[in-house]
Amino acid sequence: MSVMAEWWSIEVFHGELHAASRWKDSWSSSLIESAISNGAVDWAWAEHRHGVVFEACFPDEARWDAFRLLPAVRAALDAVPDPVNGLLIYRGRGGGAGARSPRKPRPAAGAGAVELPDPGRERVLDLAGSGSRAAAPGPGRDLCLADLCPADLWRTV
Repeated sequence: MSVMAEWWSIEVFHGELHAASRWKDSWSSSLIESAISNGAVDWAWAEHRHGVVFEACFPDEARWDAFRLLPAVRAALDAVPDPVNGLLIYRGRGGGAGARSPRKPRPAAGAGAVELPDPGRERVLDLAGSGSRAAAPGPGRDLCLADLCPADLWRTV
């Protein structure tokens, strides 16, 4: 029965005062030595625009747990540039393991437009006082665009 090794990642983000690359320079050899001495079969560093990722491949979870409990590893994790929001530890490869470029937004289904409400009848006040319309506004009745024929519209423009 063969056991499949698993990758684990320690992702460190840049802090307000210090870059994650400085943390990597300070703690790289200590993390690599600790990983190899505790049974890691492979390791890698990845850098991205938000920080750095240390990836280590261990044959089983027990060896990963032993690695995590080492004083050198705990000291490295305590020394990240942003101890509150700048550290992620998870199973699997990290950092650049996702898509190489950001997703493009997909077009909306159909026309992508929302139906506009019916504007109803627009109110028009006859300020010129021309009496050429068939239905002139009377008391309590305003003239609407729907009351004008196209010839009247062109003549008044």
